[in-house]
Amino acid sequence: MTVTPVNNELAEQPGLQGAQEAQGAQGLRRLDDRATVASRVSVVRVYRFELVKLVSQWRIRLLVLACWLAPALFVAAVSRQSTLPSDTLFGRWMHATGWAGPLVMLGFAGTWALPLLTSVVTGDVFASEDRLGTWRHLLVAVRSPRRIFVAKSLASLTVILAFVAGLACSSAVGGVLAVGNQPLVGLDGHLLAPSDAAVKVFLAWACVLAPTLALAGIGLLGSVALGRSPMGLLLPALVALAMQLAQMLPLPVSARLALPSYAFIAWNGLFTSPTQLGPLLIGIVVSLVWAVLATALACLLFLRRDFTNPAYDGSGRRAVVTGLLPLVGLVALTVAVVAVATPSVGSGIQQGKVERSVATAFAHLYRLQTEQLGRPSVTEAQLRASAACNKGAGQVAAEGAGNDWRCVVSWHLPGTTVAGSAVYQLDVTADGRFVADGDGPKEVNGYFLVRTPIGDAPNPLWQFDGNVELITTPPPN
Repeated sequence: MTVTPVNNELAEQPGLQGAQEAQGAQGLRRLDDRATVASRVSVVRVYRFELVKLVSQWRIRLLVLACWLAPALFVAAVSRQSTLPSDTLFGRWMHATGWAGPLVMLGFAGTWALPLLTSVVTGDVFASEDRLGTWRHLLVAVRSPRRIFVAKSLASLTVILAFVAGLACSSAVGGVLAVGNQPLVGLDGHLLAPSDAAVKVFLAWACVLAPTLALAGIGLLGSVALGRSPMGLLLPALVALAMQLAQMLPLPVSARLALPSYAFIAWNGLFTSPTQLGPLLIGIVVSLVWAVLATALACLLFLRRDFTNPAYDGSGRRAVVTGLLPLVGLVALTVAVVAVATPSVGSGIQQGKVERSVATAFAHLYRLQTEQLGRPSVTEAQLRASAACNKGAGQVAAEGAGNDWRCVVSWHLPGTTVAGSAVYQLDVTADGRFVADGDGPKEVNGYFLVRTPIGDAPNPLWQFDGNVELITTPPPN
């Protein structure tokens, strides 16, 4: 009987009742917040979950297996053939050393394999959730779109690193086992010891991680922005193809170095003496900037997405404004910065550079041929090799890419007064690489094979590769 007056008294005091209700509501909210924090999954757990999801896909498993087995079989099989891919960089040396095979594989990977592998992984990592309609389940379980994005990005990066590591290690093992741990001839003709060749081969593979990350960032951006559209899956490969086509055009040096795709070929400078680090470092920095910007744009679009719409099919206009325009602006900015920072203008391929590159490579390779034939040794300083080159038989300016370069190389042997000379026809590509094809005399560069005391051997002066540094390097003091 005493409870009723108390309840009536409380009912007659709305202020006190409202205060108690407010305190109760605050307590419930605190409990709910604690439960939310407690139930929020850590990035590490989400990363493991996303990595297992990726690796459980049959196509990812097959690609990982192929990257760890196929390069070794390919390099070993090609190294045993009588004909070599001499039109590829270092292909003509696959019979001589096992370290040429990984570089041939690297050239193929940068052109085709890595863009396609990146598309398969990053181009589908977000779009697959749209196709399966599993975003709601993932968001309820994780309760943080930011953590989901970080975990998916890290899982994709892990798989891509496994691809690159497999391609590098497998091709190196296959080459060394099939041919042997022999010295490697560099792009300027100098001989690298097996240990130096091994270090530079793996360093070259490490350098191509930067442009691969740039393509991975573009893949994340396409997967987030385009939703179920298959264009998200194809975007990294299409962007890589467009950049490769641009590298074939007679672009200025600043425009060429401002594209991430240049880092796929700038590793050539590691195999010259001295190393041509300028273009390589610029290519790596540009690629990393692309990777960071593309990933940040993908994260921005992902966090702004409305996950309550089950019919979501891409960001539409927002994808163009937020995703495409900043990348176009980045291209313009990097072109301007590289143009100001580098002293080279035009194509970067000038007569003086070509002559120095050809003369240097010839001098190194002449010494190699001398050792093969068992002749008295000679140094580059004693040879005093020089080259006189023209383009288009002197009818056009001696600059730029083309297959109409012609060089006459002269050298001097100790104890002789008459200088030797040899003629080479050059095919110079827009990225600075050239192939010098011997055009006589036959005693020097006229035959593919030379007769040595231990049998016939490939003639190093018959045909050789070289590299013209596009950026002008100031001479040492």
